[in-house]
Amino acid sequence: MSFIRPELKQKFWRWREVLLGVFIACCGMLWAVTESGVLAAIGTSLAIVGALITFAGFQRTRFRVGSDGPGVVTVDERQVTYYGPLDGGSVSIDSLVRVELDPAAKPHAVWALTDSTGLTVEIPTQARNAEMLFDVFSALDGIRTENMLAQLRSNPTERVRIWDAGRRRLH
Repeated sequence: MSFIRPELKQKFWRWREVLLGVFIACCGMLWAVTESGVLAAIGTSLAIVGALITFAGFQRTRFRVGSDGPGVVTVDERQVTYYGPLDGGSVSIDSLVRVELDPAAKPHAVWALTDSTGLTVEIPTQARNAEMLFDVFSALDGIRTENMLAQLRSNPTERVRIWDAGRRRLH
């Protein structure tokens, strides 16, 4: 039996990294201010780490739009797999050439991941575990994370290119 309402629990869970970062930063600041010597240095380090966790957590929170959509996303061995009720697919992170956001898809917007063979896997933004895509997208060379988050929140009217591999060089 839980004493916390499910809606409140869901909101806390969405902000979990931010809350953890703030807690670590506050503990570090307390040590940095009240202690001296090595403990003060450790406290300062903890405060900095907490601030970094808070920043990263805030970006992840902005990426999460829900998990009540159709299908499940898994990321394993640099392979993104989507299991949907009607369709699905798998794409290697190493072979990605384009990432797009298609808000016109119904009932939820989708991430369209295209690989070098032309295969496109469309993953609803609200699929279960879709927040795992944040780490995948962050690993792409040259992606602008702030632009991606802004496009996700702005509800564009047509398909938007988030990242493009461009022309790859041999050396």
